Amino acid sequence: MVKWKKDLGLEGRMLLTMLLLAAVYLFFLAFLSYMRAPSSFMILFIGLSLGAQYYYSDRLVLWTMNAKVVSEDEAPNLHQTITRLCAIADLPKPRIAVVNTRVPNAFATGKGPNSAVVAVTTGLLERLNQGELEAVLAHELSHVKNRDMAILTIASFISTIAFYFVRYSLYFGAFGGNRKNSGGTVIVWIVSIAVWIVSFLLIRALSRYREFAADRGSAIITGQPSHLISALLKISDVMPRIPNEDLRKVEGMNAFFIIPAAVSGSFMNLLSTHPAIEKRIAALEKIQRELEL
Repeated sequence: MVKWKKDLGLEGRMLLTMLLLAAVYLFFLAFLSYMRAPSSFMILFIGLSLGAQYYYSDRLVLWTMNAKVVSEDEAPNLHQTITRLCAIADLPKPRIAVVNTRVPNAFATGKGPNSAVVAVTTGLLERLNQGELEAVLAHELSHVKNRDMAILTIASFISTIAFYFVRYSLYFGAFGGNRKNSGGTVIVWIVSIAVWIVSFLLIRALSRYREFAADRGSAIITGQPSHLISALLKISDVMPRIPNEDLRKVEGMNAFFIIPAAVSGSFMNLLSTHPAIEKRIAALEKIQRELEL
């Protein structure tokens, strides 16, 4: 078992982002209270929806990706590799799944270490060597150890509420059911969409920081940051040559992947769920230098 070294700068940025999210959400709740919003039913409905997503996310993701959970007899190397990495990371062994697609990628899902699933694509298994595969699997196990699925689901809760208020306030009028109160409706709509946009940007920033943390976790578990650098370069180099039809089938899972499967040019870094490859490699190279000291 390795000692889980902390990156205080990275953890500080994640903490600041979560505090900003909390401030935005508290403001939104205070605003709803001031407007005397009869929002209990909507919040209950959205809460139940997010609760179902939280508890059944692993099944939903596997179903969406048409991933097959494989036994040790079906994928002995994968099982042996993950068993060893879990022992190093002090994690219970997750279920292991394989997705039959040419897109080289991997993802983890599940609300915590005891319900996690780590999945890889056949395209990834065909292209990476053992060291690179271990680095990618260690990255996904770091997501599991850090409980990233649960954190991002919780972080998105009030953002989702704001989205629903934006969607329905213009249809049903201002709070209190008075369709003539158009001024109140417009105020609710403006504030809700502002909260949704700000929280969306903060959640995307938090997602990028979680990717940096998972990269760091991979480097700590394997002791070989260069292997993850090599894997990231291989995956990003192959991605543009994958047929668009294959990319479209999986691009809805981009937030889960180690590298997004984009059909066209990438969005601005501000809107991306992942840091730029160049920044991830620079961070890994810094960790490599730290390990060599």
